[in-house]
Amino acid sequence: MYLVPPTPTAKAPRERFTGDVYLNTLNTAEPPSRLAAAMVRFTPGARTNWHSHPLGQTLHCTDGAGLVATRDGTVIRMRAGDTVHTPPGEEHWHGATTDTMMYHLALVEHDDGRSATWGEPVTEQDYATANTTH
Repeated sequence: MYLVPPTPTAKAPRERFTGDVYLNTLNTAEPPSRLAAAMVRFTPGARTNWHSHPLGQTLHCTDGAGLVATRDGTVIRMRAGDTVHTPPGEEHWHGATTDTMMYHLALVEHDDGRSATWGEPVTEQDYATANTTH
């Protein structure tokens, strides 16, 4: 057993996120572990690009309100205490609502060193629709 020291907060890369998103790594999937974990903080309006995970992803909202949406138009509104799981290969995005920050723990397993396949940014129209319908 050991205490993991806090990592510096990093700004999420613009090529995978819209708006201001901040990350703190909690676990890096050092073998034999496959689990990667991070605390992710989204400012109002910020969100991920479309993406999927080879072994799925679990998101646990710790503060604020956010959205998780899939290509088929399904949208889940997350609030503090809620947990959302996306199955392996399901394309989705997640982020804050238009007027509230959202913090979540993001948990993924690496599959041969890969944890995500990244796609294009979520359009303003898709983001607005998700916010107004849920």
